[in-house]
Amino acid sequence: MTTQPLSIGYANLNVRLEALNLLAMLSVYEDLANKIINAKQSPIDYLEELTRIELEQRNQRHIQYLLKSAKLPRDKLLLDFDVTRIPTLSPGLIQNLSSGDFIDRQENLLIFGNPGTGKSHLSIALAREWCLQGRKCLYTTAASLVQDLLVAKNKMVLNHLIKKLDRFEVLIIDDISYIPYERAESDVLFVLLAQRYEQRSIVITSNLVFSGWSQVFKDEMSTNAAIDRLVHHSCILELNTESYRIKAAKDKGRDGSQKIPEVVATDTQTDTKREDKNVK
Repeated sequence: MTTQPLSIGYANLNVRLEALNLLAMLSVYEDLANKIINAKQSPIDYLEELTRIELEQRNQRHIQYLLKSAKLPRDKLLLDFDVTRIPTLSPGLIQNLSSGDFIDRQENLLIFGNPGTGKSHLSIALAREWCLQGRKCLYTTAASLVQDLLVAKNKMVLNHLIKKLDRFEVLIIDDISYIPYERAESDVLFVLLAQRYEQRSIVITSNLVFSGWSQVFKDEMSTNAAIDRLVHHSCILELNTESYRIKAAKDKGRDGSQKIPEVVATDTQTDTKREDKNVK
C-alpha cells in the first residue's frame, strides 16, 4: 500500500477545511502543528487549540456582523459616558443595564432628558455592549422608522416588516419626540409598539415627558395605551442635567479660546413618575 506524497495531503486538507468553512483552522493548522510537535504536546492538545482558534475567530466575525447590522450611527463607548454628571444615575445601574439582563425579560428602557444630556450617546453605547455579548440590536431614529412603517403599510407589507424587526432582540428608537407625526404615521408606530409588547425589548429616547406624548399619538386614548405598554415592564432614566455640548462650549469660553453667549436651557424634564400618574 502506497501513501500519497505529503504535498497532496496538504492540498486535500486545505480543500476540505475550506469546504467545511473552517477558515481559521485553514490559516493556522500548519504552523500550529509545528509548535505542538516542538512542545511535545499530544494530538488532543493540537485539536483543542485548533478548535479554540476557530471558535474565537467565528465569534469575532459574528460580533462584527452584529455591529454592522445594528446600524449604530456613531462609535460611542460606555466608558466615555460620564455618569457623574447625572445625579440620578449610578455606575451600578448603568453596568446592570449593559449586562442586558432586562432584554431576557423582554423589558424596555426609556431614556428622558433635555437635548445634549447624553441620551443618544448612552443608547448607542449600550447597544454596542449588547452586540459584543452576541445580541441582535437595531438602531433607528423615530422619524426614519415611522416612514419605513408607513411605506410598508401602503405596500400592504406592514406585517412582514414588523416580523423582520422582530428578529432583533432590542429595537433602539432615538428621538421619538422631535417630529410631530401625522395620524397615519403615529398609527403604524403604535402597531409596532403593541406587537413588541412583552415579546421583544425597546429602547426609546425622548425630550418629552409622557404628558407631552399627545404630540406623537394625537389622541388621549392612543397616547395612554402606548405609554401603558411601554412602562409596564421598563426601566426609566431621567438625564436631568445641563447639555453636555453647552457645558463644553462654556468651558472653552472660560479658557479664553472662544466666547459664547449665555444659554438658558428649557427644563422639559419634571418628575416623570409624577407625570405618569394620569396614565395609570
